[in-house]
Amino acid sequence: MSPAEHPAGAIRPRWEWELLDEAGERLEPSLSPVFTTQYDAEEWLGERWRRLAAAGAAEARLMHDGTLAAPPLALRIP
Repeated sequence: MSPAEHPAGAIRPRWEWELLDEAGERLEPSLSPVFTTQYDAEEWLGERWRRLAAAGAAEARLMHDGTLAAPPLALRIP
């Protein structure tokens, strides 16, 4: 059984941050793990956004199963 499946066989939701640089290019490799809940994804970004910005991320987009789930967030260190 793949990690994305639960015992009933249904696929779990996948939440992931797409991180972009100042030019709007996606940072590769992705610095974001894949989450099974929106809460976990948002908590992860809240704890790490400063480090991600320092690493070159200028914008974060929350993706749900490959679809934009919320407005993009600017990552700016004040």
